[in-house]
Amino acid sequence: MAGEIDIDTVAKAYARWAPVYDLVFGAVFDAGRKASIAAAERLGGRILDVGIGTGISLTDYAPTQRIVGVDYSEPMLRKAHERVLAQGLTHVEALAVMDAQHLGFRDAFFDAVVAQYVITTVPDPVAALDEFARVTKPGGEIILVNHLGAEAGPRRLFEQSFAPLARRLGWRPEFRWQRLAQWAERHGGVRLIERRPMPPLGHFSLIRFERLSAGADGKGRGADGGRGG
Repeated sequence: MAGEIDIDTVAKAYARWAPVYDLVFGAVFDAGRKASIAAAERLGGRILDVGIGTGISLTDYAPTQRIVGVDYSEPMLRKAHERVLAQGLTHVEALAVMDAQHLGFRDAFFDAVVAQYVITTVPDPVAALDEFARVTKPGGEIILVNHLGAEAGPRRLFEQSFAPLARRLGWRPEFRWQRLAQWAERHGGVRLIERRPMPPLGHFSLIRFERLSAGADGKGRGADGGRGG
């Protein structure tokens, strides 16, 4: 499908980004990163941070939290391991190389799933979102922060023209809100509870979905939330 990316492209891109990721993206992503962590910490419990990367977000979590971090990029995750050891981050329970589309955790294991700037980088966003819902407890939250493509106007034209290069760098700038809304409707086991713009200039959005209990939506979906067709 046009506009899609493959897992090998993403892995190679983030292996290249690993040495300079914090320097290039740290300040740009700071507000969204901290907002998503604050939302997760209001729930507390065990938090899964998908796409933990170099672990730049780990020091923002309170030491009372229980954090599990996963990332597909082994070079990025090595940086996260180094950070945990160097800073004595005892609230980090585990770090693992893992594909967001195939999470190796049992159903309803986490109180919150946080995915910062991730959903536009996975080849199959629906599969990843389904996995986030599957491993989230009823009443828990899926918390995303991401760039969402413009619906119209000059920014949309720019995103469309920039998209081929961006995909080689590991993400889709033209990824639109409609894809998330359609997933939530098709899944049936989640409901949107917040969507708000994030700095800089509102180009990013914080999006929170509540994981519903079985049967709460009236559509007959169980706690494992089967994937949409």
